[in-house]
Amino acid sequence: MRVVIQRVTEASVRIDRKIHSEIKGGLLVLLGVENEDTQEDIDWLTKKIANMRIFSDENGLMNKSVQDVGGELLVVSQFTLFASTKKGNRPGFTRSAKPEISIPLYEDFVKILQEQIKKTIQTGQFGADMQVSLINDGPVTITIDSKNKE
Repeated sequence: MRVVIQRVTEASVRIDRKIHSEIKGGLLVLLGVENEDTQEDIDWLTKKIANMRIFSDENGLMNKSVQDVGGELLVVSQFTLFASTKKGNRPGFTRSAKPEISIPLYEDFVKILQEQIKKTIQTGQFGADMQVSLINDGPVTITIDSKNKE
């Protein structure tokens, strides 16, 4: 699994020109699922996201987690995170899991992350043509890959 996490002051997902979901402050999480992903990837990533200290404390240092600041989360499925650009100029997506694999893993990811932060998580709509808007706070943008834990 691969995520792009963005600390935001607000974020939203529109589908068919209507707001589908929105948050006022917290984390926008773009989630890519690949063929080899398992429950172990979900468990590791959700724990990492729930506890990552990327919000400022009273001294302006990044010492607080999304839970510490009472932030919200918006999780959006994004298969393009596993794009291969090795050949030519048209990206390939063969590493991205097919819907029959990725949908259950995506839903599990959201459910477990929600249990960890003890707050309802907003989501996009899997497979929909979505317009994602955000105001990046900082800016703070972090990528994490569950297979390359660095």
